Amino acid sequence: MSRIGKQPINLPKGVEIKVSGSTINVKGPKGALSRQFNEHVDVKVEGQVLTVVPKSDAIELRRFHGLTRTLLSNMVTGVTEGFSRRLKLVGVGYRAAPQGKGLTMSLGYSHPVLFDAPAGIELKVEAQTTIVVSGADKEMVGQVSAKIRGFRPPEPYHGKGVRYEDEKIATKVGKAAGKK
Repeated sequence: MSRIGKQPINLPKGVEIKVSGSTINVKGPKGALSRQFNEHVDVKVEGQVLTVVPKSDAIELRRFHGLTRTLLSNMVTGVTEGFSRRLKLVGVGYRAAPQGKGLTMSLGYSHPVLFDAPAGIELKVEAQTTIVVSGADKEMVGQVSAKIRGFRPPEPYHGKGVRYEDEKIATKVGKAAGKK
């Protein structure tokens, strides 16, 4: 049995869970999430405690036990607290501005980069060089953050580009030949 999978998930007040077959719907103050899980795992709701139990002890099916529990825990955290990811724009003239539900970014190209937020994701521009991606779905927040970072990933010589706030960029040393 998985050590992570055995741990129960305590449901905060205001969170509703509906289990129908292998589909689980979680509803809370920050939104509602739905996900289909592997049918070899049972999800049981007993009062304000959620437990995940494998139906079989087969080796190839046990791997879904901890995964299902972690995904459910992320869903409960997402609908109560939400998830967020901060991005920094580093470089001369690199900036972002809100435009409707999306962003307009100047990233050193000859044209502005436009990005529309998908449903369930909120994009905030705190300063011209700081973007906050937030939402209830952890997977979607990470995907959108990675997509924005992919427009101009940090380059290895000066570190210019879009990076996560806590990301450390290992910069390379430039040419040293010819300087006497």
